[in-house]
Amino acid sequence: MVRMLNRQLPVVLALFILGLFADVQNVISLESKTFLWKVRSKTNTIYLLGSVHLFKKEMYPLNKKIEEAFHQSDLLAVEANLNALHQLDLQKLIEKAIYLDDADSLEKHVSKETHDLISKKAEELGIPLELINRQKPWFLGLTFTSVGFLKLGFDPNYGIDQYFLSKAAGKKMIVELESLDYQIDLLSNFSDHDQELFLLMSLKDLDTFGQDIDQFLQAWSSGDAKSLEKMVTRSMTGDRRLSSIYEILIYDRNRKMVSKIEDFLKTKETYFVIVGAGHLIGGQGIVEILKAKGYTVEQL
Repeated sequence: MVRMLNRQLPVVLALFILGLFADVQNVISLESKTFLWKVRSKTNTIYLLGSVHLFKKEMYPLNKKIEEAFHQSDLLAVEANLNALHQLDLQKLIEKAIYLDDADSLEKHVSKETHDLISKKAEELGIPLELINRQKPWFLGLTFTSVGFLKLGFDPNYGIDQYFLSKAAGKKMIVELESLDYQIDLLSNFSDHDQELFLLMSLKDLDTFGQDIDQFLQAWSSGDAKSLEKMVTRSMTGDRRLSSIYEILIYDRNRKMVSKIEDFLKTKETYFVIVGAGHLIGGQGIVEILKAKGYTVEQL
């Protein structure tokens, strides 16, 4: 079980929050917009990139604007350093945050309707029932999402976060806006009710994978923040029960990450900051929050 978790955990953590990625083979020209912003204070400049966590190898190279901004930066800042996964106590993680006790089972934490839906989706994706019945609902939601994308041929090793983490290794200092522990605690501390809502949101997204994936990356590739915003918020507007989930997983984290970014802007070093693309969009997104605080924000 630990060996399986070692393979699965980087994928599901990389998929945390945003589960919309795509197989769109298009080359972005220098003249087009990207999902990269330049943020300026009176004394400093940082770059802010919205990440797609899973890609395919053929999606590279990235737009030269993005590569040049990274080259010009002194430090790399990410939500969580996936290269530090080995530092986690996986056995403790399994026992406390991810898996239920031996005497416990998933059906005690979700409704019968949800459990029936889980069994159906698991059969469709080829996930063993004995595995999912031991997982807590929040982690099971990520499991379904990760397996769905892996079946489409996507690889976290080609995700934008991982790409720049590899490029920065040994060359640039890497700092975290959050941490793996923080992200895991955030979801694992949800009530059973909220964990079930998160799981249902993940299962719902499975039904529209193909269409949503293509639309998402088309919007990301062209820097179309408005279109991406409509997609990401569609689940919330369709089911008001999810508003509390979005507040915790997106909006509250946005405000906390802005605080960290403001600290970066007070230094004399240039930071290349990567966050999930969903954190940059909308009126409560990081871009608009920074603008409201008086910073100069330019999309590149």
